[in-house]
Amino acid sequence: MFPVSKTIAAALAVGLLAACGSGPNESAKPSSPAAATGGQKVDQATAGTISGTISFAGEAPRLPAIQMASDPTCASAHKDPVQPQTYVVKDGGLDNVFVYIKDGLDKKYVFTTPTEPVTLDQKGCEYIPHVLGIRVGQPLQIANDDNTMHNVHGMPETNQEFNIGQPLAGMKSTVTFTAPEVLVPFKCDVHSWMNAYIGVVNHPYFAVSADGGKFELRDVPPGTYTIEAVHEKLGRQTQTVTLGPKDSKQVSLTFKAGA
Repeated sequence: MFPVSKTIAAALAVGLLAACGSGPNESAKPSSPAAATGGQKVDQATAGTISGTISFAGEAPRLPAIQMASDPTCASAHKDPVQPQTYVVKDGGLDNVFVYIKDGLDKKYVFTTPTEPVTLDQKGCEYIPHVLGIRVGQPLQIANDDNTMHNVHGMPETNQEFNIGQPLAGMKSTVTFTAPEVLVPFKCDVHSWMNAYIGVVNHPYFAVSADGGKFELRDVPPGTYTIEAVHEKLGRQTQTVTLGPKDSKQVSLTFKAGA
């Protein structure tokens, strides 16, 4: 393969970004909604915690290692075979499950939208993290750490779809979501094995299960809530929990193989 000059690479970058409709460091539509005014803050003196474990019943599907030979840059980034992050089971617990309060929050509460971005990285031709959560209106920064071309394709149903080319290492693009949506799938149109999932919510009570399916929702006001756990392939599980003042409740949800 002949080396590509910096001039040609730069021209390619400009052309691709123009075609995709969103360049680096620019906010792609949908834009951030206006900040809410008024309302009531959660009283920390009475707030409690909802925590628990997401379990997996049965034998987790064994997926083949990812084949990256089509892009030598991707293949050379890994010494060992790369396993898909779809079914990550440790000690019977299932990781990469998005857990959040689906229903029950009193509408009187308002929550300040964070201004600091959440980062979705592309490193070693993988999305890192595989599953993440973000607030409505909070910036999502998507970075390319690889010396190869990536194409970030967000495919929401409620929010607006976007497709951003990042042909050079170091490129960063920023998008925001205007409405809750769980889960939003991401893919790379250049590398078919790359995928990620994002839970978009309008409050701070969400988590992604890790370290054997564990999760925790902190500073939750007293109330009765529907907790929903969402997995990219296994679907959704819900459980109702009532939290008293300064209370701490445990939730256990189980996904089954083949469900």
